[in-house]
Amino acid sequence: MLGGDSVILPESLGAGSQESGAGESPAPAPVIQTPDSRVPSPGISFDPPSSDLFAVDPVQQAASLQDVAQLIAVCRKCKLCERRTNTVPGEGLATARLVVIGEGPGKTEDETGRPFVGRAGELLTKILEAIKLPREQVFICNVVKCRPPENRLPQYDEIAACLPYLYRQIELVKPKVILAMGGTAAQSMLNTKQSLGSLRNQVHRFRGTPVIVTYHPAALLRNPNWKRPTWDDVRIAARLLDS
Repeated sequence: MLGGDSVILPESLGAGSQESGAGESPAPAPVIQTPDSRVPSPGISFDPPSSDLFAVDPVQQAASLQDVAQLIAVCRKCKLCERRTNTVPGEGLATARLVVIGEGPGKTEDETGRPFVGRAGELLTKILEAIKLPREQVFICNVVKCRPPENRLPQYDEIAACLPYLYRQIELVKPKVILAMGGTAAQSMLNTKQSLGSLRNQVHRFRGTPVIVTYHPAALLRNPNWKRPTWDDVRIAARLLDS
């Protein structure tokens, strides 16, 4: 994945950690320290126009996730198409309650056509399992659908070319919660330049759907101090799913 080669699941992100007691699930606790110690504050609300029933844009006319994937497969709207092996449209349940969005495909994703594979993907799977949500019940995708060269950050024009696909995927899935992992995903979903750190600890909205911002799994290896905040963020998402 973009952002790192290997990721180690922190003890605090799985059941049976030292903090929760061996063989026990994490004990119920406030998801984050906010003024009322229970509910994160409201954040940005971003409401781009929804699909027009009479639009001629094929993306807006796509009736299923498979239709969107087929459009992505032949897309040549930006220069990322020139070096791709495979497009990576996303995968998962078409009626998922949770949509997970990352930055963009890495080397393994480009080779396989699947998002969040390799060690970062394994960590994401374990994070989801820790909130009792199998990966197969989630829709997982990225902001850009082709790998940026050398895993660099996607550029503005590349993001702009891909966002219509992402927006349509979200329209079709109709999730209850969106989890934006990493700064690029968060900024793209909320149309902001604010840093990831400043976007955490809040419940944002994308067309009314709650958006929780957290760190990308691959980033946890670079800074172990982000493990606990990531777990706090994921528990906020889980609480919203259960509300």
